Amino acid sequence: MSAPLDTTQTPKVSEREARQVAEAAREKDWRKPSFAKELFLGRFRLDLIHPHPLPADEDTRRGEAFLAKLRDFCETKIDGALIEREARIPDEVINGLKELGALGMKIDPKYGGLGLTQVYYNKALALAGSASPAIGVLLSAHQSIGVPQPLKMFGTPEQKERFLPRCARTDISAFLLTEPDVGSDPARLATTALPDGDSYVLDGVKLWTTNGVVADLLVVMARVPKSEGHKGGITAFVVEAASEGITVENRNSFMGLRGIENGVTRFHQVRVPAENRIGSEGAGLKIALTTLNTGRLSLPASCVAAGKWALKIAREWSVAREQWGKPIAKHEAVGSKISFIAATTFALEAVLDLSSQMADEDRNDIRIEGALAKLFASEMGWVMADELVQIRGGRGFETADSLAARGERAVPAEQILRDLRINRIFEGSTEIMHLLIAREAVDAHLKVAGDLIDPDKSLGDKAKAGAHATAFYARWLPKLVAGPGQLPRTYSEFHPAGHADLSGHLRYVERSARKLARSTFYAMSRWQGRMETKQGFLGRIVDIGAELFAMSAACVRAELLRTSEDHGRAAYQLADVFCRQARIRVEELFTRLWSNTDDLDRKVVDGVLSGSYTWLEQGIVDPSGEGPWIADATPGASERTNLHRPIR
Repeated sequence: MSAPLDTTQTPKVSEREARQVAEAAREKDWRKPSFAKELFLGRFRLDLIHPHPLPADEDTRRGEAFLAKLRDFCETKIDGALIEREARIPDEVINGLKELGALGMKIDPKYGGLGLTQVYYNKALALAGSASPAIGVLLSAHQSIGVPQPLKMFGTPEQKERFLPRCARTDISAFLLTEPDVGSDPARLATTALPDGDSYVLDGVKLWTTNGVVADLLVVMARVPKSEGHKGGITAFVVEAASEGITVENRNSFMGLRGIENGVTRFHQVRVPAENRIGSEGAGLKIALTTLNTGRLSLPASCVAAGKWALKIAREWSVAREQWGKPIAKHEAVGSKISFIAATTFALEAVLDLSSQMADEDRNDIRIEGALAKLFASEMGWVMADELVQIRGGRGFETADSLAARGERAVPAEQILRDLRINRIFEGSTEIMHLLIAREAVDAHLKVAGDLIDPDKSLGDKAKAGAHATAFYARWLPKLVAGPGQLPRTYSEFHPAGHADLSGHLRYVERSARKLARSTFYAMSRWQGRMETKQGFLGRIVDIGAELFAMSAACVRAELLRTSEDHGRAAYQLADVFCRQARIRVEELFTRLWSNTDDLDRKVVDGVLSGSYTWLEQGIVDPSGEGPWIADATPGASERTNLHRPIR
């Protein structure tokens, strides 16, 4: 067996090395069109999303049939309040979901799955998550990032035959990347996989392993050392959770999602057959990021479900509750919140369905759309839940059990607020999503001008890059001056008689896309190589793009509903209100691109870190317990009881 590596500490890497690892894992080619990518370049390609793509009739039939079965199960077998109280999904509920086929919603029927489209998979997650958010997480972690998705995209035929039938009906899977001292910086990954003949031997500790406590199969990311015959690098493996040397050391508890089976998993000399490696050595991070392109759409599904529920509760409560002689909904202060919830829920569902259908058709590259959907839904979902709590007043802060105990309807408004909070962190925090999307948004610029701002490039390389950039911008910049958004009759099909006028909003999107591109170009010219440090600016650029994408999706969905269903007029009204609200946010973001406190904030941060403001912390008692900020993750045999609890 190979000599063990010294893995007592997380690898030390520089900022530049960390960026290089992340950059190497990116998909660098754009073989298919992308609506969002074009938007950031100042090109409003409405033709890529309109007319709204639709699922095939057979996909709809199968999807609706499963939703009917799932709805009956959710209404009769799931007690969300019980799961919240006991912080555990009953085994019989999980076994019932297995029998229903819910574990295999995205798995091809030839492997025993249901073969649902992304559209209907997300509808199912929203439905199950509305009954219990913990169940939505269980199902999405298993299928969106667990074993089924990476094997579907990168697995060998033999791996699919071995593992997918199990995942479709009996076995729960989990995805293990994060470590106690490694989050969004995978260059520091400490878990190792040492080659040993026809196997690898895993050592390390993984944190926040959603489904890890009950999982049967794990996708594990580990670092293979470079050696003769081994390329090395971060690599993905399918690992049997019951393997010797695996210990679930802790079942973690959180402010929300109290029923999820999330833990700490230790690997000590765990032998994994080489045939269980997914893809090649060093491809693990790319596999993880590619899996997340569509996997991230499960989080918007939970936010859409929360918005729909918040709207229902806000409507019913605001009619029943009277203040000063009329229902509180009739008071403008409350009514504006209800309008926001309704319009935003409509837009979030539009973004989710459009992104999901584009993923199903596979004719567009949706890496930016999926990321924008996750980012926008996470942020807006949280705001909607917060507004619901405010509408409910003191009852919004009171638990459902307490409400029921004193004879009132058990409305878990405070729970949904707690449950949704993690979405701004899960699968890429808002801050990381800003940077990830910004990198893709400026990709075209870096391809033509990247060498100009790269300090390691020679003068000759910079000269060539300068000539290339001059030619590119000579063609591109003039197109940002004027466009169809300045013509009053453009997009007139979005202003049918008797309906709200959405054509003006689409013209606004077109004009704003060009303004966004001009702003990005100006910033690159101004800051050049320092652009990547301007995270506040980049975050606002991305947020503007997210709003413009949501506006476009809302308008396209409203037109679809007008031509295909009975809710066209109402859909147009909701889209109109959402777009008007979004335009206010966009204008504020444009202003804050150049008028902000970013430089002052950095000075304050320097003062905080240097101890200049410790006097401000006086006069309190810190209730925190003793212990290190980050738990020790030194590899070795576990000294704890194994909490692994497979469900049979």
